[in-house]
Amino acid sequence: MATLLTGLFPMQVTHNVVIIGAGFGGLGMAIRLKAQGQDNLLLIEKGHDVGGCWRDNTYPGAACDVPSHLYSFSFERHYPWSRRFAQQKEIFAYQQYCARKYDLYRHIRFNTEVAEARFLDEPGLWEITMTNGEVITCRALITATGQLNQPAYPPLSGIEDFQGPHFHSARWNHDEDLTGKTVAVVGTGASAIQFVPEIAKVAGKVKLFQRSAAHVIPKPDRAYRKAEHWMLKKLPVTQTLDRMRIYAANEARVLGFTSFQKAMLVYEWLFARQLKKQIKDPVLREKLTPDYPMGCKRILMSNDYYPALAQANTEVINYGIDAVDKKGLTDSSGTHHKVDVIIYGTGFKATEFLTPMTITGRNGKDLNSTWRDGAEAYLGITVRGFPNLFMLYGPNTNLGHNSIIYMLESQIHYVQQCLAEMDDQQLHSMEVRESVQARFNDNVQRKISDTVWDKGCHSWYKTDSGKNTNNWPGFTFDYRRQTQHLQLNDYEYKSL
Repeated sequence: MATLLTGLFPMQVTHNVVIIGAGFGGLGMAIRLKAQGQDNLLLIEKGHDVGGCWRDNTYPGAACDVPSHLYSFSFERHYPWSRRFAQQKEIFAYQQYCARKYDLYRHIRFNTEVAEARFLDEPGLWEITMTNGEVITCRALITATGQLNQPAYPPLSGIEDFQGPHFHSARWNHDEDLTGKTVAVVGTGASAIQFVPEIAKVAGKVKLFQRSAAHVIPKPDRAYRKAEHWMLKKLPVTQTLDRMRIYAANEARVLGFTSFQKAMLVYEWLFARQLKKQIKDPVLREKLTPDYPMGCKRILMSNDYYPALAQANTEVINYGIDAVDKKGLTDSSGTHHKVDVIIYGTGFKATEFLTPMTITGRNGKDLNSTWRDGAEAYLGITVRGFPNLFMLYGPNTNLGHNSIIYMLESQIHYVQQCLAEMDDQQLHSMEVRESVQARFNDNVQRKISDTVWDKGCHSWYKTDSGKNTNNWPGFTFDYRRQTQHLQLNDYEYKSL
């Protein structure tokens, strides 16, 4: 698969393969393609370095909620992690390490953003236009932009009048000293529960505006001991075994989300015990008790979130925000809160896949229009009407129970097979059959309708219309089974 038939095309092909994004998905895809002999590839990255969300999310307390031994590539798993759950800086360093080890930096163009990608029907090529006007072409286009790359900002009326600094957790302003200041935190998602305890240590007052409470369970985190580091280095099989143990334990959790929701009782007990133990004030405890089934929204892990909210300098406000003025915020009860800084912990536009890029497929078909009722793709990877386009971490491949890197590696293996088929069969294009995509997505949505995610709450898993476009409703090993072998009759082929 070293050439992808570049020389057979009537117009110049800039690259055989172009990958958009240099986070875990893009890096893993490039590493595996290089192992296959594919060297004429380009990664386009809008940031200044590899890393994706782990480069961007530098807020205080940023860390992973999947154990380090599983939150790593299977082919690069023997890494000297410092603790059970790695923090942002260490994960970012791991990604940089992988990029250096596998000689990826020379393939990456940083500080470059894609404005548009258009499929050229006659030559069977993708034409990619950057925001700086540069145009390149490729045989196969792979998107690895992730689901957590576009910060979601709440529509706060009057925010332009606010005289103090305001920023999103994913765009943290490290120049802003919060010491002694009154800080408004809008949102209580996965990022907020990590940075709120950190800023509460220095801020004069933290006012947490909570739309809905989160289920927060203990995080079994700790640093690895010297003896453990020695054992992991001298006997690397112990890390492999620990990875297998973590995978099996996490995989069992999917039952609580899907077919055996009574299994969620264990996590409800962990949540209730921690809340009761760490929050003594019954009024505050009531505020922090969710009004939806556990698992309907993302279950969060923290040991210091509730203790931070129990401090005298923090206040939980269960009202929405009606307006912002130059001095602060007015909540929906009419109370005005004077604040110095506003920080958004409001997550990401997770359902707006591949935006703000414009993706145009066969016969001028627009992807945003195709997805107007919610994104969908066959295996979360390919879309009817968009030949030779492959997505990593696409629709309905997110997880609530295990490591997304496991899912990415399943997708990477599948895309490798597709590209090899294009090369071996001398294909102009390959495109998923409409019936195959429809059958797959009908099955996914049917399964989701029986999960806890469809039990009445609104979460970032869903579009405004209520369609769950993000989560995989089953075991990750079942997804791997489905992506293990390319089924040729799932696709329509056009030869050169």
